Amino acid sequence: MEPWLVALDIDGTLLHFDQTLSPAVRDAVRDVAEAGHHVVLASGRSLVAMTPVATQLGITSGYMVCSNGAVTVRADRQAPGGWVVEDMVTFDPEPALRRLARQMPGARFAVEDVGVGFRLTELFPDGELDGEHRVVDLEDLWDEEVTRVVVRAPETPTVEFHTSVADLGLSDVTYAVGWSSWMDIAPLGVTKAAGLEKVRASLGVPSSRTMAIGDGYNDVEMLRWAARGVAMGNAEEAVAAEADERTLAVEQDGAALTLRTLLG
Repeated sequence: MEPWLVALDIDGTLLHFDQTLSPAVRDAVRDVAEAGHHVVLASGRSLVAMTPVATQLGITSGYMVCSNGAVTVRADRQAPGGWVVEDMVTFDPEPALRRLARQMPGARFAVEDVGVGFRLTELFPDGELDGEHRVVDLEDLWDEEVTRVVVRAPETPTVEFHTSVADLGLSDVTYAVGWSSWMDIAPLGVTKAAGLEKVRASLGVPSSRTMAIGDGYNDVEMLRWAARGVAMGNAEEAVAAEADERTLAVEQDGAALTLRTLLG
């Protein structure tokens, strides 16, 4: 049987909202990989935040798409941490950060140092960012090109935050707004789908044998890209509308249910 490329979001898809991984999902991922399919984690998380999840799932080969598509890594047992950067897209964050700082003076900003952690203007709430954290001045965030900017405003109501984002008119970058007052900004045109398409081409998997499972707004392009886009039951209606089908919610291990359809 010709293998599928199976792209999996992490938070709200594989991991429950308390960050636990159910045995049903873990076993389904491992069984699909052992059956010869290409399992590719695709997340807004940084590389340092994805590697522990890959370890929990038993993923030791293939690719991962990190930072919403800005960083693609390949498993390599000889590399530090077990993964080597295969592709990385960067941009100059200064114009966006200047606009954001004017529009959202109370927000916290961070840029990713790939494989290390983040430089930030103020520490984020505990547990929201992995790796090493170095607090710096705003101007120090744009001293070089970066893969991602993270905007967090924990004191701002989500609706107000979304309105502020819409008023910015960010047309020169790609951005995705999260469930809370959180936004990821990436180079223009960079999405999970863009990263996955490069992986698909490298693996030689036909477009017709691609599956993606996700729940968030940063999964929309990925769900459109896949021949079989599957929205989680906990996805908002605007996200689910872009999918070909819908499975159960993360609390009901909907990802495991869908993955097992590949096993006959």
